[in-house]
Amino acid sequence: MKIAVVREQAAGERRVAATPETVKKFIALGAMLAVEAGAGAAASFADVDYAAAGATVGDRAATLAGAAIVLGVQGPDPASLGGVAPGAWVVAGLNPFGERARVDGYAAAGLEALAMEFMPRITRAQSMDILSSQSNLAGYKAVLDAAAEYGRAFPMMMTAAGTVSAARVFVMGVGVAGLQAIATARRLGAQVSATDVRSATKEQIQSLGAKPIFVENVAGIEGEGSGGYAGEMSPEYQAAQAELVSAHIARQDIVITTALIPGRPAPRLVSDAQLASMRPGSVVVDLAVEQGGNVEGAVAGEVVERHGVKIVGHRNVAGRLPADASALFARNLYNFLSTFWDKEQARPVLDAEIGDAIRLTKDGKVVNARLLS
Repeated sequence: MKIAVVREQAAGERRVAATPETVKKFIALGAMLAVEAGAGAAASFADVDYAAAGATVGDRAATLAGAAIVLGVQGPDPASLGGVAPGAWVVAGLNPFGERARVDGYAAAGLEALAMEFMPRITRAQSMDILSSQSNLAGYKAVLDAAAEYGRAFPMMMTAAGTVSAARVFVMGVGVAGLQAIATARRLGAQVSATDVRSATKEQIQSLGAKPIFVENVAGIEGEGSGGYAGEMSPEYQAAQAELVSAHIARQDIVITTALIPGRPAPRLVSDAQLASMRPGSVVVDLAVEQGGNVEGAVAGEVVERHGVKIVGHRNVAGRLPADASALFARNLYNFLSTFWDKEQARPVLDAEIGDAIRLTKDGKVVNARLLS
């Protein structure tokens, strides 16, 4: 069967869905690989490297012709997929809630769209989880972005001219991105604290050498929400957290927010009044800016200043490390397809647990329960 790797069309997207490493692995399974010319250039993967790995490199029409599976990072426009085999799979990050019209387009085109961000958070699917692999890099990059905007040093420095105090970093939301942000800030020598609505994360924060900041004796979310994500907080918890955070945030130099709720706008964590309480020169990095933002005043794709505080709202933060982000994303896709590869049929055959979770469209219809509810 033919697997096509297309060049990303979204503005600013520098990642690619396959690397020469994963091309070799797919070919070893018995697949034919076709890569659109220039697909990996922005991530430092040259066409000659794909060719050396065994792929056919050509224009988009030749790449897609007869393809049974199309791999992408962000979902390609259905209209750009002419020439693929009937019922071809589109395997990518499809943003099903934010790009519903595109999902409908896949259905109308008779394509089977598989949304990798809907991968269930179960043990056997960990190696297929694009959200975790990309969030890990985003958390790391968020700290580097904060350091680049912050006009002072991160670690404490004792010099003959005097002592430089360590930066105080507060991480809000302790998922994959938040944990990596904590670890990175600690490696850079900052004094780190963190908070989350899930009480189980307190031990994780402490294990990384950071100080947990938690609301006590108020009903919030003791466990995780559906799929391992945090759910929404109770009004009482929101009020108590806002009071606690307001007192803590005023003493911080850098705040990194990572809170997301699948299918809903990002929760507001930092208000304009809280920004005003921070000292001039402080930095806030909003990793949820593309879903509405955790920080009041954050602007997607921009670094803005309010009350002397810089608010960093870069889009696609993992994609700003395109080589590593592509390598991890490509391995997620390979791990997914190879796990279900049927040698007799020479193609992947999904089981119900994972197939039903990630399949958005089939036989001309939208079939995913999360989009039909």
